[in-house]
Amino acid sequence: VQLQASGGGLVQAGGSLRLSCANSGRTFSSHVMTWFRQAPGKEREFVAALRWGAARAYYADFVKGRFTISGDKAKNTLYLEINVLEPEDTAVYYCAKGNSYSTSPAMYAIWGRGTQVTVSS
Repeated sequence: VQLQASGGGLVQAGGSLRLSCANSGRTFSSHVMTWFRQAPGKEREFVAALRWGAARAYYADFVKGRFTISGDKAKNTLYLEINVLEPEDTAVYYCAKGNSYSTSPAMYAIWGRGTQVTVSS
């Protein structure tokens, strides 16, 4: 498995988490590293993306400034910091690597296994 997400857990509403996605494969500046999430009974949805070379970030509208995506090139690791967690954020969070930016999961060929985030009210 090239991508391994971690950092999820059970937190109370209002809390924070930092998710990590360790990448054992090579990441080129042209790659786009992306976070998706999937709640029970719902489709996988785009959360945030980062152009690895340009460090340009993209966010879903629902993020509302609570999420920050970042990357550490030396560690070849992608991060997602989530603040002011809400019960609606409960989902499995996945990281993915693609050759171009897209909010569609179908455009990403490389996926990690996901990490569960559960937010209690």
